[in-house]
Amino acid sequence: MFKIVKKRSLNPTVSEMSIEAPLIAKKAKPGQFIILRAKEDSERIPLTIAGTDAAAGTVDIIYQIVGAGTMELNTLNQGDSLHDFVGPLGKPTEIEGLKNVCVVGGGVGCAIALPVARALHAAGAKVTGIVGFRNKDLVILEDEFRACCDELILMTDDGSYGDKGVVTAPLEKCIQDGAAFDEVITIGPLIMMKFVVAVTKKYNVKTVVSMNPIMIDGTGMCGGCRLTVGGQTKFACVDGPDFDGFEVDFDEAMHRGTMYREFEAHAREAECNLLKKEVE
Repeated sequence: MFKIVKKRSLNPTVSEMSIEAPLIAKKAKPGQFIILRAKEDSERIPLTIAGTDAAAGTVDIIYQIVGAGTMELNTLNQGDSLHDFVGPLGKPTEIEGLKNVCVVGGGVGCAIALPVARALHAAGAKVTGIVGFRNKDLVILEDEFRACCDELILMTDDGSYGDKGVVTAPLEKCIQDGAAFDEVITIGPLIMMKFVVAVTKKYNVKTVVSMNPIMIDGTGMCGGCRLTVGGQTKFACVDGPDFDGFEVDFDEAMHRGTMYREFEAHAREAECNLLKKEVE
């Protein structure tokens, strides 16, 4: 059993937990993920590792409460334990040799972008962070990003905080102004990453994207996380989750991501009803 040693709410729909998992904390690197089950009969949930403390033996996860699985996970509190917590899985983000990098995060994807930005900063790279949210109430991890970025540009769709607009606007301006990025690393909604790549491709700036398709076992056996990359089938769990953004078929990935929408809606409704009964 994996004890929850800390839990906090980052915004109305996003929570953070620190989990006691010393072996994972010792081995995990930025970009890797875990698969957890909240309870014995819970569904498996893949989550990118948001941070680790090897000395304390803890692993941080950040999740958005959107479906039945994350709703059930969020019913657990400090002092409770998770039934399963497996990892680290996937390949770490490659940062060696990078000197000038732009890290672009969107929404809860910023939880994945943060450990990458921290690792780049620790390695001595110049880090420009561009993070985007729908509005001020949904902003997360601002102070943490400012601590590891040489420059942080914060965008909101409605202009309620930071600058108004989408993340591609300041990214293109930085490139046009001669930022000379070695690489752009972008993590967030598929549509956001697709348009980030559309910008960087115009200027031939290498771009790495972190993919988060449907995933079950995390070891390459189920095939649920397959993607088309460079015309070939890849599995996000073992070949990724990082891929060359210029080669990813985003349209296919977005289509596959909607295949279980109706099932997910029913599962969420059932979980809501179950939680209501527990309250009553």
